Amino acid sequence: MCATLRTERPWGFWEVLYEGKGFKVKRIVVAPGQRLSLQSHKQRSEHWVVVKGTATVTIEEKTFEVGAEDAVFVSAGQKHRLENKAKVELEIVEVQNGPYLEEDDIVRYEDDYGRK
Repeated sequence: MCATLRTERPWGFWEVLYEGKGFKVKRIVVAPGQRLSLQSHKQRSEHWVVVKGTATVTIEEKTFEVGAEDAVFVSAGQKHRLENKAKVELEIVEVQNGPYLEEDDIVRYEDDYGRK
């Protein structure tokens, strides 16, 4: 199933580009100086490919930078965060894999915007 469902967030937005049984492809844009919550997912893994900008990525206790054309894998259950410390938009393509891909699978540990 193809979709172009854009969802606004305090840190930027994401769009579902394509989804099928057991996977979903999203375009994620993070505004300059913003970051997503420190979170994990019980039932899905995520593959991120940086398309534009530089991502500051936290996975468990490690934090590192990832530039355009680089990729990162986040296993189900790992605490992770995506951050844009730059002055230009960060754009990534995310491929989610797993038996359950809905947004209520997020467990938030820290959130700059007061979400639970």
